[in-house]
Amino acid sequence: MSEPTDVGLPGGTASALTVPVPEIDLRDPEPTAPAVPAERPEPGGPDAGAAAAPAVVDLRAAGAGAAAADAGEGASLFDLDAFPRGAQGAVEAVLMVVDEPVAEGTLASALGLTVAQVDQVLAELAADYDEAGRGFELRRVAGGWRIYSRAEYAPVVERFMLDGQTARLTQAALETLAIVAYRQPVSRARVGAVRGVNVDAVMRTLSTRGLVEEAGSDPESGAVLYRTTPYFLHRIGLTSLDDLPALAPYLPEADALDELGAGSAS
Repeated sequence: MSEPTDVGLPGGTASALTVPVPEIDLRDPEPTAPAVPAERPEPGGPDAGAAAAPAVVDLRAAGAGAAAADAGEGASLFDLDAFPRGAQGAVEAVLMVVDEPVAEGTLASALGLTVAQVDQVLAELAADYDEAGRGFELRRVAGGWRIYSRAEYAPVVERFMLDGQTARLTQAALETLAIVAYRQPVSRARVGAVRGVNVDAVMRTLSTRGLVEEAGSDPESGAVLYRTTPYFLHRIGLTSLDDLPALAPYLPEADALDELGAGSAS
């Protein structure tokens, strides 16, 4: 709609000019629904956990499935029942190649058996060897199991060993080792005092062969103390140091000691 508008002109004259004015609709516009953004759960709100829960469950389920698949793949590497002697033959084969006693738990883990099953198999094998009178036996030594030659065949084994098949300890080394075994933990000075000679070189030999090891230091003198190792028990076929033979039967009588002391004094 256009209405006349007075506009001042130069020179003081006035004239009615027509200026176009755009028409404006003054009626209230019809309400229009505003665009509502997608609702997003508030951090820490009740809906946040519900929205994230499916993803967490899926990840856990996928991880469990993968672990089960791996376990199934490991278990299917071999079937003990498929071997000619089953679990007995499998345990026996492992015992034939170990160079030190192996614990029941280690065998169970390697062969996919329970510890109870391994205990039963070991007992059956030991009984079989004893009944058949084999030249070897299955013994529990130093916390594990290993196959050893029987004591009855000691002369045969000794002859084989003395033919140079292995290096033997010297008499001095055996005496030193015996002192450490019965007096441990003990210092080199104490061992030397018992033997009456310097034992530094012999102790180094025993340590190198893995028969003795350091066991702390003497709180008074600060000297290094030594003790025997599990390998020592393994080599002599004992389960613990409590199985060492008593020394009393090998000690001289009191009268002999008195005579020896009197002879030294004179």
